[in-house]
Amino acid sequence: MSNKLNYDGWELNSFDKAKNFRDYQWSLFRDRIKKKILEVGPGNCVFLQRYYRISKEVHLFEPSKKIRNKLKKKIKKFKRVKLLSKYNKLKYDTIIYLDVLEHIRDDEKEILSAYKKLKKKGNLIISVPAFQHLYTDYDRKIGHYRRYNKRSFKIICENLKFKKYQMKYFDSIGYSLIFLSKFLVLSNKVNFKGSVKLWNFLIPISKILDVFLNLFIGKSLMVIITKN
Repeated sequence: MSNKLNYDGWELNSFDKAKNFRDYQWSLFRDRIKKKILEVGPGNCVFLQRYYRISKEVHLFEPSKKIRNKLKKKIKKFKRVKLLSKYNKLKYDTIIYLDVLEHIRDDEKEILSAYKKLKKKGNLIISVPAFQHLYTDYDRKIGHYRRYNKRSFKIICENLKFKKYQMKYFDSIGYSLIFLSKFLVLSNKVNFKGSVKLWNFLIPISKILDVFLNLFIGKSLMVIITKN
């Protein structure tokens, strides 16, 4: 598997404090978590405590040495968690990429490599930023190669001959805020924390709107691929 871009992760802490969003994101894939788990590019590993309870074993692969050193302290209290600096030949029931794939240049190769590491009926869970027309200077600064939509991801799945997958947009409020920020020049470090707090505050509204709008728009795209 390819390495994630080695950026400093300056935005991670702000996003991980966005509890409403993280709770919402978790609700979209928690039922697909099974047994032996691999999370790729876990960053601060904000969901570790949640999926640790329902797993048999957890492996974390974090290519950034700086972030990996922080994780070493965090995982000490978790007996069934192993931090990886390189891959082994093990198979997993669940492999997770949360806001990681957009950092990888050859995303199709990465997805295929992950799929091969799944056990039969295992789930590959991928959350990515949605819609290329929302691409901003912020995306560029943190090393995003692209954003995705259902059509672009469907093409990847068809190229790789995947038969069983589900896709869902989520966070329509986040979509609206990013869309506005492109015109108001709000995507920068100066007001980043304040913007994240406002966005997180509005997530409950987003959840309601998404019931009607998730087929069409959302700040993010959730993709779950199941191995036949």
